Amino acid sequence: MSQVSINNKKARFEYEILEKFTAGMVLLGTEIKSIRKGKASIKEAYCALENGELWIRNMNISIYEEAGPNNHDPIRLRKLLLNETELKKIEKKMRDVGLTIVPLKVFLSGGWAKLEIAIAKGKKYRDKRDDIRNKDIQRQMSREQK
Repeated sequence: MSQVSINNKKARFEYEILEKFTAGMVLLGTEIKSIRKGKASIKEAYCALENGELWIRNMNISIYEEAGPNNHDPIRLRKLLLNETELKKIEKKMRDVGLTIVPLKVFLSGGWAKLEIAIAKGKKYRDKRDDIRNKDIQRQMSREQK
């Protein structure tokens, strides 16, 4: 069986990653089957704290065709599972202005679907330009080495 890894490439470009966490997800049976097929997207997803619990919104898990009429809602609210200490740490950090919780990657670990999330700060336009410039320099250097 191939290793499933669904990445949010845009997040690393749009945000400066400050701290990472790995969270479990509360999923339905048809949702985990779709994730195992690689049919999920976290491009538009974001995380929110509500009543001391962490939730992911706008995560799209495609409908599992073999399920028939007993299928799930592709963009439903899903609960994330973290330790109480991690939740309190995130809650404390979120009091700072300008920080957000961004999903980075969905992967399978021991048959369980996990979500890598990060506390991040939005980059300014000039920071994004600097990143692009640095990537171009690295690409040029690797070409010259070959």
